[in-house]
Amino acid sequence: MAHTGSLPLYQQIAELLIRDIAAGRLMDGEKLPPERDMAATLGIAVGTLRQALKSLTEKGLLVRVQGSGNYVRAKADAASVYALFRLELVEGGGLPTARVLSVERCDKDAALPPFGSHAQGHRIRRLRYLSGCVAAVEEIWLDAAHVDRIAPADLLESLYLYYRQRLGLWIARAEDRIGQGPVPDWAPPAFPHRPGTPLPLITRVSWAQDGQSVEASFTWYDPETVRYVARLK
Repeated sequence: MAHTGSLPLYQQIAELLIRDIAAGRLMDGEKLPPERDMAATLGIAVGTLRQALKSLTEKGLLVRVQGSGNYVRAKADAASVYALFRLELVEGGGLPTARVLSVERCDKDAALPPFGSHAQGHRIRRLRYLSGCVAAVEEIWLDAAHVDRIAPADLLESLYLYYRQRLGLWIARAEDRIGQGPVPDWAPPAFPHRPGTPLPLITRVSWAQDGQSVEASFTWYDPETVRYVARLK
Protein backbone atom coordinates (compact mmCIF):
# COMPACT_ATOMS: atom_id res chain seq x y z
CA MET A 1 0.00 0.00 0.00
CA ALA A 2 1.35 3.45 -0.85
CA HIS A 3 2.65 5.57 1.98
CA THR A 4 0.91 8.91 1.63
CA GLY A 5 2.98 11.07 3.95
CA SER A 6 2.17 13.79 6.46
CA LEU A 7 2.78 16.93 4.41
CA PRO A 8 -0.38 18.68 3.13
CA LEU A 9 -1.53 17.01 -0.07
CA TYR A 10 -1.08 20.11 -2.22
CA GLN A 11 2.53 20.40 -0.98
CA GLN A 12 3.18 16.74 -1.78
CA ILE A 13 1.95 17.32 -5.33
CA ALA A 14 4.06 20.48 -5.66
CA GLU A 15 7.17 18.62 -4.46
CA LEU A 16 6.46 15.75 -6.86
CA LEU A 17 6.26 18.19 -9.78
CA ILE A 18 9.44 19.99 -8.68
CA ARG A 19 11.30 16.67 -8.67
CA ASP A 20 9.85 15.73 -12.07
CA ILE A 21 11.09 19.06 -13.46
CA ALA A 22 14.55 18.53 -11.93
CA ALA A 23 14.67 14.99 -13.37
CA GLY A 24 13.73 16.20 -16.86
CA ARG A 25 10.43 14.28 -16.85
CA LEU A 26 8.79 17.70 -17.32
CA MET A 27 10.76 19.80 -19.79
CA ASP A 28 11.27 23.55 -19.93
CA GLY A 29 8.46 25.07 -22.00
CA GLU A 30 6.28 21.94 -21.79
CA LYS A 31 2.56 22.57 -21.48
CA LEU A 32 0.89 20.73 -18.61
CA PRO A 33 -2.34 18.79 -19.28
CA PRO A 34 -5.65 20.58 -18.58
CA GLU A 35 -6.16 20.93 -14.84
CA ARG A 36 -9.19 18.62 -14.67
CA ASP A 37 -7.36 15.89 -16.60
CA MET A 38 -4.24 16.31 -14.49
CA ALA A 39 -6.22 16.19 -11.23
CA ALA A 40 -8.00 13.03 -12.38
CA THR A 41 -4.68 11.36 -13.25
CA LEU A 42 -3.26 12.23 -9.82
CA GLY A 43 -6.45 11.20 -8.05
CA ILE A 44 -6.93 14.56 -6.32
CA ALA A 45 -9.45 17.41 -6.34
CA VAL A 46 -8.99 20.21 -8.86
CA GLY A 47 -8.78 22.72 -5.99
CA THR A 48 -5.85 20.80 -4.45
CA LEU A 49 -4.05 20.73 -7.78
CA ARG A 50 -4.56 24.47 -8.21
CA GLN A 51 -2.96 25.07 -4.80
CA ALA A 52 0.06 23.03 -5.92
CA LEU A 53 0.30 24.86 -9.25
CA LYS A 54 0.03 28.21 -7.46
CA SER A 55 2.98 27.21 -5.25
CA LEU A 56 5.06 26.33 -8.32
CA THR A 57 4.08 29.59 -10.03
CA GLU A 58 5.26 31.53 -6.97
CA LYS A 59 8.59 29.64 -7.15
CA GLY A 60 8.97 30.62 -10.82
CA LEU A 61 8.61 27.05 -12.08
CA LEU A 62 5.33 27.56 -13.93
CA VAL A 63 3.91 30.30 -16.12
CA ARG A 64 0.15 30.55 -16.61
CA VAL A 65 -0.86 31.85 -20.04
CA GLN A 66 -4.44 33.11 -20.01
CA GLY A 67 -6.61 31.06 -22.32
CA SER A 68 -3.79 28.61 -23.07
CA GLY A 69 -2.67 26.78 -19.91
CA ASN A 70 0.28 26.19 -17.59
CA TYR A 71 3.84 25.97 -18.95
CA VAL A 72 6.96 24.62 -17.23
CA ARG A 73 9.83 27.00 -16.55
CA ALA A 74 12.74 24.84 -15.40
CA LYS A 75 15.39 26.61 -13.37
CA ALA A 76 18.35 25.76 -11.18
CA ASP A 77 18.09 25.72 -7.39
CA ALA A 78 14.31 25.62 -7.16
CA ALA A 79 13.16 25.96 -3.56
CA SER A 80 12.12 22.51 -2.39
CA VAL A 81 11.60 20.67 0.87
CA TYR A 82 13.68 17.86 -0.67
CA ALA A 83 16.43 19.94 -2.27
CA LEU A 84 19.16 17.76 -0.72
CA PHE A 85 17.39 14.43 -1.18
CA ARG A 86 19.33 12.58 -3.90
CA LEU A 87 17.39 9.37 -4.47
CA GLU A 88 15.08 9.10 -7.47
CA LEU A 89 13.10 6.30 -9.03
CA VAL A 90 14.94 4.51 -11.84
CA GLU A 91 12.63 6.28 -14.32
CA GLY A 92 13.27 9.62 -12.55
CA GLY A 93 11.57 11.75 -9.89
CA GLY A 94 9.27 10.31 -7.26
CA LEU A 95 7.71 11.81 -4.13
CA PRO A 96 9.70 11.01 -0.95
CA THR A 97 7.80 9.85 2.12
CA ALA A 98 8.96 7.91 5.17
CA ARG A 99 7.74 5.70 8.00
CA VAL A 100 9.47 6.17 11.35
CA LEU A 101 10.63 2.85 12.79
CA SER A 102 12.21 4.11 16.01
CA VAL A 103 13.61 7.20 17.73
CA GLU A 104 16.10 6.83 20.56
CA ARG A 105 18.58 9.06 22.36
CA CYS A 106 21.81 7.11 22.91
CA ASP A 107 25.59 7.25 22.77
CA LYS A 108 26.89 7.88 19.27
CA ASP A 109 27.82 4.80 17.27
CA ALA A 110 31.57 4.41 16.78
CA ALA A 111 30.98 3.74 13.08
CA LEU A 112 29.63 7.27 12.54
CA PRO A 113 31.82 9.95 10.96
CA PRO A 114 32.73 12.72 13.44
CA PHE A 115 29.98 15.34 13.87
CA GLY A 116 28.57 17.65 16.52
CA SER A 117 29.80 18.38 20.03
CA HIS A 118 27.74 16.06 22.24
CA ALA A 119 28.60 12.47 23.15
CA GLN A 120 25.02 11.43 22.44
CA GLY A 121 22.70 11.73 19.50
CA HIS A 122 19.08 11.13 18.58
CA ARG A 123 19.04 8.01 16.41
CA ILE A 124 16.14 8.01 13.95
CA ARG A 125 15.48 4.90 11.89
CA ARG A 126 13.06 5.10 8.96
CA LEU A 127 11.78 3.17 5.99
CA ARG A 128 11.87 5.45 2.97
CA TYR A 129 9.44 5.41 0.05
CA LEU A 130 9.40 7.09 -3.36
CA SER A 131 5.90 7.54 -4.79
CA GLY A 132 4.74 4.63 -2.64
CA CYS A 133 7.58 2.27 -3.64
CA VAL A 134 9.90 1.03 -0.87
CA ALA A 135 13.23 2.64 -1.66
CA ALA A 136 15.64 2.62 1.30
CA VAL A 137 16.25 2.21 5.00
CA GLU A 138 18.00 5.05 6.78
CA GLU A 139 19.55 5.77 10.14
CA ILE A 140 19.89 9.48 10.93
CA TRP A 141 21.74 10.84 13.95
CA LEU A 142 21.06 14.39 15.16
CA ASP A 143 23.56 15.75 17.68
CA ALA A 144 21.88 15.78 21.12
CA ALA A 145 23.13 19.31 21.87
CA HIS A 146 20.20 20.73 19.90
CA VAL A 147 17.21 19.13 21.61
CA ASP A 148 16.67 16.98 24.72
CA ARG A 149 14.00 14.69 23.31
CA ILE A 150 12.39 13.93 19.97
CA ALA A 151 8.92 12.39 19.90
CA PRO A 152 8.25 10.24 16.80
CA ALA A 153 4.87 11.94 16.36
CA ASP A 154 6.61 15.33 16.00
CA LEU A 155 8.72 14.32 13.02
CA LEU A 156 7.79 15.60 9.57
CA GLU A 157 8.35 13.83 6.24
CA SER A 158 11.41 16.01 5.74
CA LEU A 159 13.70 16.00 8.77
CA TYR A 160 15.32 19.17 7.47
CA LEU A 161 11.93 20.85 7.57
CA TYR A 162 11.48 19.59 11.15
CA TYR A 163 14.91 20.94 12.11
CA ARG A 164 14.06 24.32 10.61
CA GLN A 165 10.54 24.72 12.02
CA ARG A 166 11.02 23.14 15.46
CA LEU A 167 14.71 23.57 16.28
CA GLY A 168 15.80 26.65 14.32
CA LEU A 169 18.45 24.60 12.47
CA TRP A 170 18.91 25.20 8.76
CA ILE A 171 20.89 22.52 6.92
CA ALA A 172 23.11 24.62 4.69
CA ARG A 173 25.20 21.88 3.10
CA ALA A 174 25.84 18.17 3.16
CA GLU A 175 28.61 15.82 2.06
CA ASP A 176 27.73 12.35 0.75
CA ARG A 177 30.10 9.42 0.37
CA ILE A 178 28.85 6.45 -1.64
CA GLY A 179 30.03 2.96 -0.84
CA GLN A 180 28.61 -0.43 -0.03
CA GLY A 181 27.42 -1.97 3.21
CA PRO A 182 25.28 -4.83 4.52
CA VAL A 183 21.59 -4.20 5.17
CA PRO A 184 21.26 -3.67 8.95
CA ASP A 185 19.58 -6.28 11.13
CA TRP A 186 16.83 -3.80 12.12
CA ALA A 187 15.56 -3.41 8.52
CA PRO A 188 11.82 -4.24 8.51
CA PRO A 189 10.32 -7.11 6.48
CA ALA A 190 8.82 -4.55 4.05
CA PHE A 191 12.34 -3.77 2.79
CA PRO A 192 12.96 -6.11 -0.18
CA HIS A 193 16.51 -7.14 0.83
CA ARG A 194 17.35 -9.33 3.80
CA PRO A 195 19.69 -8.15 6.61
CA GLY A 196 23.30 -8.75 5.65
CA THR A 197 22.72 -8.26 1.90
CA PRO A 198 25.36 -5.88 0.47
CA LEU A 199 23.73 -2.74 -0.98
CA PRO A 200 24.80 0.76 -2.02
CA LEU A 201 25.34 2.83 1.14
CA ILE A 202 25.25 6.63 1.43
CA THR A 203 27.14 8.08 4.39
CA ARG A 204 26.25 11.75 4.93
CA VAL A 205 27.42 14.55 7.22
CA SER A 206 25.34 17.74 7.31
CA TRP A 207 26.22 21.25 8.49
CA ALA A 208 23.90 23.95 9.84
CA GLN A 209 23.77 27.64 8.94
CA ASP A 210 26.46 28.49 11.53
CA GLY A 211 28.97 26.10 9.95
CA GLN A 212 28.70 23.47 12.71
CA SER A 213 28.21 19.81 11.82
CA VAL A 214 24.92 18.69 13.37
CA GLU A 215 23.89 15.43 11.71
CA ALA A 216 25.26 12.20 10.26
CA SER A 217 23.38 9.41 8.54
CA PHE A 218 23.52 6.06 6.77
CA THR A 219 21.15 5.19 3.91
CA TRP A 220 20.99 1.74 2.32
CA TYR A 221 19.00 1.91 -0.91
CA ASP A 222 17.47 -0.63 -3.28
CA PRO A 223 19.31 -0.28 -6.64
CA GLU A 224 16.54 -2.17 -8.41
CA THR A 225 14.08 0.61 -7.59
CA VAL A 226 16.04 3.83 -7.16
CA ARG A 227 19.22 5.62 -8.19
CA TYR A 228 21.43 8.16 -6.46
CA VAL A 229 21.38 11.33 -8.58
CA ALA A 230 23.45 14.51 -8.09
CA ARG A 231 23.02 17.14 -10.79
CA LEU A 232 25.85 19.56 -11.50
CA LYS A 233 24.81 23.16 -12.15
